[in-house]
Amino acid sequence: MPARTDNAEPNAVRARAEANFKKEERAKEGAKAMLEYEASGREIRENMAKLKALRLAKQAADGAKEAAKPAKIPAKKARKA
Repeated sequence: MPARTDNAEPNAVRARAEANFKKEERAKEGAKAMLEYEASGREIRENMAKLKALRLAKQAADGAKEAAKPAKIPAKKARKA
């Protein structure tokens, strides 16, 4: 049986190697994108928690101001004669 001297096999090996390389690169990029996505979500949740704490503190302060004010007695309207 004669030896294969054509370039078919080296090209196939090279194509498989390139395909494996591209597959690994896509996997790395996907993992990096997932980390960025999770970090972004974590930042958003932390910011929402901070804003909620500020809102609740403001509401508590406003409620304390309202409780400290003396109750207003409505003035009686004068009757028309």
